[in-house]
Amino acid sequence: MEITMQKVHGSENDFFLIDETELAQSFTSAEIEALRAQLCNRESGLLGGADGLLLVEEVKKSSSLAKMRVINSDGSEASMCGNGLRTVARYLSEKHQKDSFKVETMFAALKVRKAPQLGERVVTYQVEISPVRFEAQAIPMQTRNNTIIDEVIPELSDSLKFSAVAVPNPHLITFVDHATLMSAEFERIATYVNGENPLFPDGINVSFVEVLGENQLFVRTFERGVGFTSACGTAMCASSLMYVLLYNGTFGETITVKNQGGLVKTVVHENDADGYWMELIGNATVTHELTGELTDFIEGSFERVTIKETTEHQDYLNFLKTVNDTI
Repeated sequence: MEITMQKVHGSENDFFLIDETELAQSFTSAEIEALRAQLCNRESGLLGGADGLLLVEEVKKSSSLAKMRVINSDGSEASMCGNGLRTVARYLSEKHQKDSFKVETMFAALKVRKAPQLGERVVTYQVEISPVRFEAQAIPMQTRNNTIIDEVIPELSDSLKFSAVAVPNPHLITFVDHATLMSAEFERIATYVNGENPLFPDGINVSFVEVLGENQLFVRTFERGVGFTSACGTAMCASSLMYVLLYNGTFGETITVKNQGGLVKTVVHENDADGYWMELIGNATVTHELTGELTDFIEGSFERVTIKETTEHQDYLNFLKTVNDTI
């Protein structure tokens, strides 16, 4: 069976995107696992590997255009991925010639739309990030209280204050100075809560956040199932939410969030009935178009795969040169 796929990235959070609706039959679980193992490995994978797979699937009796599944590089499945959703939104927008629609994810159907370009020749999309929950069951976590909002967790640190929020995938957020942002303490804490530990039984994404100025953040993330990433879209949204709540930010204002893969824009909203939700605005870059037999991808016979590289990643790198370097 011949398949086509794209190598894509949002803020250099990179994936192989495959549209299963174009196939004669959907992948089996074993095929997904084999594709993940062969494609995403950073040492032996195709085109330097990836943070995961994005699978586009059909939806039935839904107002959404399609469904997105996110398979992390370690084989676990993420409930959401904001950077990945932007690239799926672009793929579906170009396929169906629509600029605004919904995409179904594990827990919610999310609004997506084409947005003004962040930079010259940098294709940009805007996606909804929701729902937002703070309670222990949603994370999940084992703690003395039902929520963790700007609190010291003695098992992790005597000084850092953390907040836990699901958006809907779980995030542990702490605001730090620049030295702490880049310290070994970050990896120690992130590794601990993503191994066997008494606090977060399923692990949790961890972000250290530096406030650069009013409505300006730098977010560095250790992503559950992946490790340190260039960027994590939902982490940047969760960090923006906690910035608004803890630093007297303003709902509805645009926040610039820098990361090691570039930058995005976020907007935090407050609804009287539904709580909070965020908009994530950033690049949706296609770096390669690939075609080949499924068996070749599964067996790692990449020499038989047809690969066409685009100029879009260079365009993105040119855009990054216009962004002030903060690291």
